[in-house]
Amino acid sequence: MAVTLSEAAARHVSRYITRRGKGVGVRLGVKTTGCSGLAYKLEYADEIAPEDVVFEDHGVKVLIDPKSLPYLDGTELDFVRDGLNEGFKFHNPREKDRCGCGESFRV
Repeated sequence: MAVTLSEAAARHVSRYITRRGKGVGVRLGVKTTGCSGLAYKLEYADEIAPEDVVFEDHGVKVLIDPKSLPYLDGTELDFVRDGLNEGFKFHNPREKDRCGCGESFRV
């Protein structure tokens, strides 16, 4: 099982943590919502919880709760810029379908 970061995502997370002045990495997860059933969660983490599964890629820690891991296994988190828009993008090989608005997915 693994969850990875692209170089662009790792750079962005590292810069943000440095600007914040605190943090141990980024926490990824899923929540039940939307038309298709699941949505991604992403937040900066200030500490590692005892139950967290920890991966490290390009020097950045990725923390995942055990319930979300089966849905995220094999996922790469990327950071993309498209014109004036920028943001994180999940490349999840387990994703079977995505709702029309792009808010949720199913595996």
